[in-house]
Amino acid sequence: MTALHDVISPITEKKITAVPALSAEDTVAAITKAQKAFESWKKVAPGDRAKLLRNFASLVEKNIEVLAKLEVENAGHTIGNARWEANNVVNVLNYYAGAPERLFGRQIPVPGGVDITFREAIGVVGIIVPWNFPMPIAGWGFAPALAAG
Repeated sequence: MTALHDVISPITEKKITAVPALSAEDTVAAITKAQKAFESWKKVAPGDRAKLLRNFASLVEKNIEVLAKLEVENAGHTIGNARWEANNVVNVLNYYAGAPERLFGRQIPVPGGVDITFREAIGVVGIIVPWNFPMPIAGWGFAPALAAG
């Protein structure tokens, strides 16, 4: 059985929930699953990635209050700040939804070198998210990664 880590509210100092405390082996398994998912995600056409990101943004937007309340409880933010953070995720997703259709791969000339751009995704992205600003920072990491394939 996986050990659990208690999540404590910084406001009430009471337990909110418990989450799995993953081992190194669990982490490797998660990375392996992500790499497997990457193999199919990188084949999704740019227009389809854009549509999926817009759908993701719409889903987040429909759940602003739920996400904001979670952020208040989890990080101790004011409801106004938490709403802004959730809306920032919507804005970032919508911004990057346009990227798959605009990834032109402009090259920077290299004197005496070979100028080449590969328009292909290269792998899985890991994002470290701090406790104090998790929603926006997560969005700043996963939105461009998903857009790029």
